[in-house]
Amino acid sequence: MEIRKLQEKDAGEVSSLIAITLRATNSKDYSSEFIENEIKALQPQTILERARWTHFYVFCEDGKIVGCGAIGPFWRKIDESSLFTIFVLPEYQGQGIGRKIIQTLEKDEYFLRAKRIEIPASITAVPFYRKMGYDYKNGSTTPDAEGLVRLEKFR
Repeated sequence: MEIRKLQEKDAGEVSSLIAITLRATNSKDYSSEFIENEIKALQPQTILERARWTHFYVFCEDGKIVGCGAIGPFWRKIDESSLFTIFVLPEYQGQGIGRKIIQTLEKDEYFLRAKRIEIPASITAVPFYRKMGYDYKNGSTTPDAEGLVRLEKFR
């Protein structure tokens, strides 16, 4: 598996990967309206903008992007970071790619300098992140106004 930073030419493929994954994997927990709004919000231009202030990685198999993930500062703080945009194509889920994404992000300088790392997680992804050592922020298991569950890990 090739792991590298996102390049400008990757934005369309990453946006498509996100759309496919949201429609296939997250549809059990979210309405189609919610999913389509998320897809509209994560178009190639948004991916490129996010890559400007995060370290955005892509995970490739045979030249195809099969997963992605980003880490950046939490509201410009030096001692806190957040994980963002973690997706794996449905046909590649369950093969350890998600774990490899988290491991890669947890070796990044934004993770290593932070005392606390937050994940704005989809309901669908909460069990995975919990297995990776993240816990409910302030003990809250309820999705917030954005439909996300806030998880965190302290170092």
